[in-house]
Amino acid sequence: MRESLPVFIGYDEREAAAYHVCQQSILDHAADPLQLEFHPVCGPRRDGSNDFIYARFLVPWLCRFHGHALFVDGDMIVRDDVAELFALRRHDVGAQVVKHDYKTKHPTKYLGNANADYPRKNWSSVVLWNCSFFPNRKLTPEFVASKPGSYLHRFLWLNDAQIGDLPDGWNRLVLEQEVLPDDKLLHYTIGTPCFAEYADCDAADEWHEAYRRAIAPCK
Repeated sequence: MRESLPVFIGYDEREAAAYHVCQQSILDHAADPLQLEFHPVCGPRRDGSNDFIYARFLVPWLCRFHGHALFVDGDMIVRDDVAELFALRRHDVGAQVVKHDYKTKHPTKYLGNANADYPRKNWSSVVLWNCSFFPNRKLTPEFVASKPGSYLHRFLWLNDAQIGDLPDGWNRLVLEQEVLPDDKLLHYTIGTPCFAEYADCDAADEWHEAYRRAIAPCK
């Protein structure tokens, strides 16, 4: 039987195109697209800049605390097969992330939102969740609603040994880092090219090409 690979993508109605472009890029590079199970995730915007800022932490609960699942922000495109990420899954950690260590060059990002520096910034934007990991059972809707963003985005319900690594190229931060040819995922964290002020940002041409594929008429 074909193994299912659950992929949760952050959805914000103010940049709905970004969700569809992200999904399109994942499909474009999947060796077996029928493995993929796509799920948009969003929720109340208590603070922060988008509608999925806290919903990402409910992925283990949405998966009934079973198996592995991938979460990615909607403002991304993928250049390679996400099955490669699932092949890296570990059972001895609760989450695997790209562990960025940087200070932003941009105090303001899309829609005029503040872009503050904080520890472990952007770790939670690509997460390979081990939904079965027992400490992740804390991540109920009530628990997530009760915790500040500083607690959740730093994965503070886990200890450091329970947070695994992913290769750097699986979360390259456009406009914050140099985009490299071998990067497997581009994250338009300052602003998706769907916004006019970022329409010509670094690697915008790749985003626009994925957008054209997403809206291409049937032939």
